[in-house]
Amino acid sequence: MTTWTPEQAVPEDLKQEIQDATSPLDQMLCFFNIVGRLKTEKRTGWVNFQVPQPESIADHMYRMGVISMLTKQELDTGRCVKMALIHDMAESLVGDITPVDPMPKEEKHRRELATMEYLGKLVEKHNPEGAKEMVEIWNEYENCTTKEARFVKDVDKYELLVQTFEYEKANKCEIDLSDFTNVRSAIKTDEVSELADNLLEKRRKFWASQGKVPKLN
Repeated sequence: MTTWTPEQAVPEDLKQEIQDATSPLDQMLCFFNIVGRLKTEKRTGWVNFQVPQPESIADHMYRMGVISMLTKQELDTGRCVKMALIHDMAESLVGDITPVDPMPKEEKHRRELATMEYLGKLVEKHNPEGAKEMVEIWNEYENCTTKEARFVKDVDKYELLVQTFEYEKANKCEIDLSDFTNVRSAIKTDEVSELADNLLEKRRKFWASQGKVPKLN
């Protein structure tokens, strides 16, 4: 069995451009082209539930960045925003692998780390410190080694709850996305817990106003 590599996952139309990119600016453009795929790559969970016009990975990360920017906790807010924008960057080549997909966590992590290191190499000639920081912040998030990482992991779950409720409202509860509300139990920080509980209470009231009961209330 062939071992997966980020080089293999690069779209065919970009492979030659990357091979020909010898200057730092050319390599940066290739990096921007790769991460630009996040703008059109749909979030797998919504696709699996047949949600109409599902959001992209970049959509998700953008609102995470805004949520992180507005925290009232005593955190390095700038680092939190960077982390929100970086944490799913590897999905530009790996794809959005969900917990229900038949891939071991170790293999998912290996692919994503390899992708971040590959992307870092495209950036490092132009901005070596930025390339190093990008990979470091990704690892910090993955390993949850700081209070900023713990917060952004919670923001990741909260943003999912926000999007879940938005889709249910837009579809007048014809789509029940209760399966996604289980992420509430993974939220640990006080501020994000309060935000999540407030949202879930509004969700309960909305479903009741529609004369319906969700699978998970």
